[in-house]
Amino acid sequence: MTDPISDMLARIRNASLARHDRAEMPHSFLKQDIAKVLKAEGFLDDVRESEGEGPKTLTIVLRYGRDRSSAIDGIRRVSAPGRRVYVRHDRIPRVRSGMGISILSTSRGVMTDRQAREQRVGGELLCEVW
Repeated sequence: MTDPISDMLARIRNASLARHDRAEMPHSFLKQDIAKVLKAEGFLDDVRESEGEGPKTLTIVLRYGRDRSSAIDGIRRVSAPGRRVYVRHDRIPRVRSGMGISILSTSRGVMTDRQAREQRVGGELLCEVW
């Protein structure tokens, strides 16, 4: 697999569209940090790390509304292995006029676009969620 972050986002998108309760994927610390940001922003219900026989897995519990509508309307990878996208703190784009979030990998860790603007730090623009 050349891009594990795209694989993670595709698994979340597919599970959400199929109305599954959770999505499972191989564990990495970057994926775990992205999932924690999504949980803190209210897009996910829970993030679990499970160890058993074999490699670790990351289990993401999706959030749905009362009418079974997903909290995630869309999710898209911005920076890819063949096209890295880096932004300064004053050039971080707003997603859906502020209705969505961007997730950045910065020198201070993985954070949302709002946090990066407040801390005046730029970084790699990983994905957008709305």
